[in-house]
Amino acid sequence: MNSSTNIKYRIGKSSGMQILTTILAFSIVIPLILILLFILKSGIQHINWQFLTNVYKPAGEPNPGIAHALLGTLLIVVLASVVSIPIGIMCGVYLSENKKSKLAYWSSLCVDVLQGVPSIVVGIVIFAWMHQRFGYFALSGSFALGIMMLPIIIRSTEETLKLLPDSLKEAGFALGMPFHRVILKVIIPCGFSGILSGIMLSIARVSGETAPLLFTAGVSHYLSSNVFKGPMQSLPLLIYDYYSLPSSETDPNSFINQAWGASVILLVFVLLLNISTKLITRKWKVQL
Repeated sequence: MNSSTNIKYRIGKSSGMQILTTILAFSIVIPLILILLFILKSGIQHINWQFLTNVYKPAGEPNPGIAHALLGTLLIVVLASVVSIPIGIMCGVYLSENKKSKLAYWSSLCVDVLQGVPSIVVGIVIFAWMHQRFGYFALSGSFALGIMMLPIIIRSTEETLKLLPDSLKEAGFALGMPFHRVILKVIIPCGFSGILSGIMLSIARVSGETAPLLFTAGVSHYLSSNVFKGPMQSLPLLIYDYYSLPSSETDPNSFINQAWGASVILLVFVLLLNISTKLITRKWKVQL
């Protein structure tokens, strides 16, 4: 094989590999597109202002809504974030600053194990700890979701801070700043982009969880803002509950059509959360 033939062969091989890579990359997007189109087609026509502002109504009554589930999801996720974000960030900072200590090794191992624990197991543990003593209430559901958020926040914080150069800390120490001020005023702001990405990703991850809330927060058909007493509805549980009830797809007010409408709302919420993460992190990204 002469030189020109060898060059043509290598160019053709490279072009073929690029085409194959493009096809495989696009094939990953196809399932997502099909799921999005199917959910939008099934539920978008059932969404209106009454659907978003009204609450549960018995089968056959006009203009039912999911306002109680929207409020419940918001409260549960916000409480879970309040519980998990500070703990996750501080743990991630510790792991990034103490890479060789035994406590960091075992803590990192526990984070890996916790990340692999099924959500239903987390739910049944919180059920055993809290529900059997206090009954259904939203705060127990928030604890369950907060536990599931922790590994994502910890890992994103740790890996982000590991990428920062040591010169940032050295500059802070050279100015006479104590360790805690270097972490809070220099290190965390410089890694804000990656930390925020992990936080938003964890929120998007738990927003669609059903099993933990089924054991802890319970199912309610009423609008409630009391997180300390009584069950509270959420969008994932509403979708599960309504889709399992007998109803007709020809009736626009049926439970199954309400489930499809709620699925669109949950899907849009997760998509907006991910898009917002990209925009915010791009704005706050620090060039090192």
